[in-house]
Amino acid sequence: MAAYFFDSSAIVKRYLIEVGSGWVTSIADLAAGNEVYLARITFVEVVSAVTRKSRGSGLSATGAMKAIADFRRDFANEYFLIEQTPTLVEWAADLAEAHALRAYDAVQLAAALEINGNMESAGGSTIMLVSADGALNTAAITEGLAVDDPNTHP
Repeated sequence: MAAYFFDSSAIVKRYLIEVGSGWVTSIADLAAGNEVYLARITFVEVVSAVTRKSRGSGLSATGAMKAIADFRRDFANEYFLIEQTPTLVEWAADLAEAHALRAYDAVQLAAALEINGNMESAGGSTIMLVSADGALNTAAITEGLAVDDPNTHP
């Protein structure tokens, strides 16, 4: 069993058909037996992304409702959630400053680093950060995380 931390740009691919959707589903599906970690803020980011896509082009209102309902179910039952504590938010601010990251990308990186550190301290394996965001991936690599971009898995 492997451990993965998904940011919103990656986990949304489980609920919308995009480049990398099949690969993301093969890892994130409960039947795959992997541990999948998300920052709690990912809930808002994914719902927002799906809703915005339905108001643009390429996704019907019905498709958006189904994607959001499926995500809500999985968020409540399948994922390990990382809470945004005051300490994590401070760390995120430091990461935003160090790497010129957008706010939520910095929160995602701080959450990934937190769970990775916890796993290392417990003598377990480290996580793989899965993100389709180039700036976040670059910062994560600089911070010592292993990274995979679902857009490289068509």
